[in-house]
Amino acid sequence: MLAEWAVELMESLGGVGAAVVVGLDNLFPPIPSELVLPLAGFSASKGVFSLPAALFWTTLGSVAGAVIVYFAGLLLGRDRTRRLVARIPLVRVTDFDKTEAWFTRHGTKAVFFGRMVPLFRSFISLPAGVARMNFATFLLLTTAGSLIWNAIFVGAGFLLGENWHLVDSYAGVFQKLVLAALAIAFTYFVITRIRTRRRPAPISDHDATEVLPRIR
Repeated sequence: MLAEWAVELMESLGGVGAAVVVGLDNLFPPIPSELVLPLAGFSASKGVFSLPAALFWTTLGSVAGAVIVYFAGLLLGRDRTRRLVARIPLVRVTDFDKTEAWFTRHGTKAVFFGRMVPLFRSFISLPAGVARMNFATFLLLTTAGSLIWNAIFVGAGFLLGENWHLVDSYAGVFQKLVLAALAIAFTYFVITRIRTRRRPAPISDHDATEVLPRIR
């Protein structure tokens, strides 16, 4: 069972084990972070490591996994990346296509919010790499998004202790809130851009000197 294996790895390797388990969520999408992150919090509640250490190691694992996937997309390119995705068990090429379309539509916001959405969390690094997104920006947004997501689920697992599995019941609600926030942000961006284009450009001093003689 995945949960038992994850707990045993964390107990034997400590924080490094937590980083490995969480990092695998990026490399093998069927492993749900909604399960392994509360386990890290549960392990912290048992004294395997401290809560701050759990947050540090899980976030490090998330970022390390995302960086590996980013460079895979950068080095392989779109076509070879799609062929590689098709070979991953329990994963469909359409999952990559949807994530790529999401990235194309939302850009940097997709990298940040994508860390908090199932499957997109694992795949969002691929189109970022394929598009050769600025690595420093990618790293910053990935770290910020991962830290927020990890803090919520690790903290919940720490507080619930033996009842850590209850976290999964509320994961879907939080993910829907993230998608709603992204939709609102995108709508605001579009409305702002449309208003800016409709607004007449200000007349410069040079333009004014050309117009005034004509008026006279």
